[in-house]
Amino acid sequence: MGARPDTPRLLHVGLVQMRCSPDPAQNLDRALALTREAARQGAEVICLPELFLSPYFCQTEDYAAFRLAEPVPGPTTAAFETLAAELDVAVIVSLFERRAAGLYHNTAAVIDGPRGYVGKYRKMHIPDDPRYYEKFYFTPGDLGFKAFRTDRASLGVLVCWDQWYPEAARLTALQGADVLFYPTAIGWHPEERASHGRQQHEAWELAQRAHAVANGCFVVAVNRTGFEPTPGTDPDAGEGIQFWGQSFVAAPDGQVIARAPVDEEATLVVRLDLNQMEELRTGWPFLRDRRIDAYDRLTQRFLDAD
Repeated sequence: MGARPDTPRLLHVGLVQMRCSPDPAQNLDRALALTREAARQGAEVICLPELFLSPYFCQTEDYAAFRLAEPVPGPTTAAFETLAAELDVAVIVSLFERRAAGLYHNTAAVIDGPRGYVGKYRKMHIPDDPRYYEKFYFTPGDLGFKAFRTDRASLGVLVCWDQWYPEAARLTALQGADVLFYPTAIGWHPEERASHGRQQHEAWELAQRAHAVANGCFVVAVNRTGFEPTPGTDPDAGEGIQFWGQSFVAAPDGQVIARAPVDEEATLVVRLDLNQMEELRTGWPFLRDRRIDAYDRLTQRFLDAD
């Protein structure tokens, strides 16, 4: 490995793993309280899970769910601005954004202590799978991939389905991100857990650990936890999503240095030495050896024979 600078450059990140109730006001109060708890434990940058103000409504296509959307910035960012200024912390807040009538995004806002709201990232990759019908609700992001410079570090912010795409991680890291944050809502279909659960979870974690290695930076994935029945079904029938929790932090060498439990709420505060990036990137100089002259065809959908 390469040489590490002598003076540590420390950053304490907070991961808030939540259960989400049907009451948005209750979820907001809970999120604010858990953010405060993370700050009490020393967190300087705190990330909440994807769309934490409600159960994961994308399990079905329901026009009534659009009533959950709000402007960004808006009332929820205002509540976190007040708290972030009081606590002098940065917070990543995942929201259902109403941009205009009929135009909605899955959006993460970044709030930086006394500076307040500094910007937003709109989820670029939108899934459409059983119980993940996000294309019904969300327009793909049009702000590009973004890293936000705060007083403490440069924060790369992506959202859930983005976590499977190495291009997204790379383009965010190339803007100087020290940490890639992924607010997430992912879990098992209960009927598939026994046959596919272990492989699904390992693939999810492995993909993000690979982003950490390939880009020589830290990765923080923050999930929700608990079982959420599919709306309109008998809650006792078992149809829904069992969110698998297990929020985690990966170091630039790909090692998982902290992981939350499967089925419990948790507030993790993890100490990072950002100088580890310098050490890893000089020892594994992937950015140096990139062949930027040879990658133009990555912008094509597929390399057909003709």
